[in-house]
Amino acid sequence: MIDWSIGDLPGINSTEQTLLQEVGITTTGQLLAIAPDAATKQQLAIKLCFKIQYVNKLVALADLARLAGVGCQYNGLLLHTGIISVKQLAQMPAHKIHQQLLKLHVATLQRRDLCPDLAQVQGWIKQAKGLVDN
Repeated sequence: MIDWSIGDLPGINSTEQTLLQEVGITTTGQLLAIAPDAATKQQLAIKLCFKIQYVNKLVALADLARLAGVGCQYNGLLLHTGIISVKQLAQMPAHKIHQQLLKLHVATLQRRDLCPDLAQVQGWIKQAKGLVDN
């Protein structure tokens, strides 16, 4: 499992990072350990004065970042396509995810060449299945 600095998650600002650090969360692994279920996510949201949706987003990004091929480079991209967990990714067909990623790249960047290729997506799914099976 890869453990990233909490500040490496896409979209997190320095104030949010500081608040997380004040409650002992400096890495994605710590976030996942502290907020493994809905009840603890809710408690964390209250403690930090964050909306529960934001805590859910951070946990989803941290979960996806555990995959070596995804990390903090592609976790936000996967989240934008509707993939919210390693478990969900493990169950998805690669071609479907690749199509969604391609649509997103074309719609937002007008570029197909920056989209991860199908082999890369297949690798993510293989890694996800390995984590889910353990």
